Amino acid sequence: MRALAAELGELEDRLRLGGGAKKIDKQHSEGKLTARERVSKLIDPGTFFLEIGLLIAYDKYDRQAPAAGVVTGVGHIENRPAVIVANDATVKAGAWWPETIHKILRAQEIAMRNRLPIVYLVDSAGVNLPYQDGIFPGEYGASRIFYYNSLMRRRLRVPQIAAVMGMCIAGGAYLPALSDVIIMVEGTSFMGLGGPNLVKGAVGQVVDAESLGGAALHTRSSGVAHYMANDDAECLAMIRQKIRELPPAAPAPKGSAPAKPSEGLYDLLPADHRLPYNVEEVIARIVDAGDYLEFQPGHAPEMLCAGARLHGRAIAVIANRRGFLKTPGGPRIGGIVYTESARKVAYFVENAQRHNLPILYLQDVSGFMVGVEAESAGIIRAGAEMVESMACATVPKIILTLNHASGAGYYAMAGQGFDPNFTFAWPTARIGVMEGDAAVQAVHGPELAKLQAAGEPIPDELQKRIAQTRADYERWLDARYAAARGHVDAIIDPLETRRVLVFAFEAATAYQHREHLPIEFEAFDLL
Repeated sequence: MRALAAELGELEDRLRLGGGAKKIDKQHSEGKLTARERVSKLIDPGTFFLEIGLLIAYDKYDRQAPAAGVVTGVGHIENRPAVIVANDATVKAGAWWPETIHKILRAQEIAMRNRLPIVYLVDSAGVNLPYQDGIFPGEYGASRIFYYNSLMRRRLRVPQIAAVMGMCIAGGAYLPALSDVIIMVEGTSFMGLGGPNLVKGAVGQVVDAESLGGAALHTRSSGVAHYMANDDAECLAMIRQKIRELPPAAPAPKGSAPAKPSEGLYDLLPADHRLPYNVEEVIARIVDAGDYLEFQPGHAPEMLCAGARLHGRAIAVIANRRGFLKTPGGPRIGGIVYTESARKVAYFVENAQRHNLPILYLQDVSGFMVGVEAESAGIIRAGAEMVESMACATVPKIILTLNHASGAGYYAMAGQGFDPNFTFAWPTARIGVMEGDAAVQAVHGPELAKLQAAGEPIPDELQKRIAQTRADYERWLDARYAAARGHVDAIIDPLETRRVLVFAFEAATAYQHREHLPIEFEAFDLL
């Protein structure tokens, strides 16, 4: 775990440099802060910024698209949790890659799901034209951003503040145009459906950028923008002022420290992911000491359900136990969901919904039990009850994948397809339909069985295909592979687990007290 965490830290440090030192210097020479500098100065001093999607696309495009050219996350602004989207102009002038769209959409979904205000720090040259086929068309192409903009303005009443702090060109101009507040920076902002070159080619007009779409034009003539700032610092101050005008968030509760130190989290999971460990030791290093009560501890113990407090906030915890467990009906395999455990979890989730308790899912699940006994016991119906109760629960749901997240068990444990509020993973997480050895049996098993029955050796060609299957699954199951494709919001160092979860639950519950939002929010739930 220490080695994986160290590798993750080195990768993240490299990605946070964006386009590199020369591009950062260029941004400064133009009188502009970088995206990360803007975010740092926008959030409250000394507070935590929960970055979402840092690893997105890190292993694609010859590694020329760090963080897909956009910084997204959640931070405190004027003591209120808010979502921030900041184009990184050090990465190909902030142009949109296909994954840039995915990151912006995920940020908007977090704002809608958690009813958080969202701030856009716009500094983008528009679509990365060689990749337009993955950006422009489709249900989840760039137009989806503007659809979400419109939903937030007209139906969900989620505040949107857009600061044009550099280029904002072509269709991208609709992102600020569909926001509640638009701020531009004198001398460095441009907003227009076409730049000077396009205008010259399309209509034959020769015009400079400032006259075509500068801050003065849009705040004095067109009326498109609402405020003009002298520089980046004043622009960020204006954003903070507009955030101060919003209704306050619910105050975060205060709680006690965990019963055991977080440092022990590095040593709990065995180096071999197949070996057991005590998940209660994990929980004891995350939740507050005291106020921990397990639900039905003697019944279906492979699924741990408990009430706990996290920094004073009452939550429900659902976790998979690993190893072999003794039960009155005989031994059970931890990490597997049985008929009784599925029904136990379904009942527990329904109680959490009734009591308005947010749920933390600690995933280490290999799937549902199979076989004649399981099918005779109604595992399909019980699994459907578990899935249905989780899918229909409206309380916040946050996932942390510790180790395995395989098969239908991953879905039943609030997998990403069920719109959890946040999804996190440790560096040890393995997300996939099955493990490599199981895939070898599924793909090559019949061929191997024929050879064994005939007493023939495994030919070299088949051995190579088996080795390739195992190698493919090891790559696909790597947590960094999942994070690079947006299957988790962030991989977190185990030592940061409590801080990340505390802030995520704060963000997920900060505006639940605003009475006018839940009814209209159902419109998004049904999309």
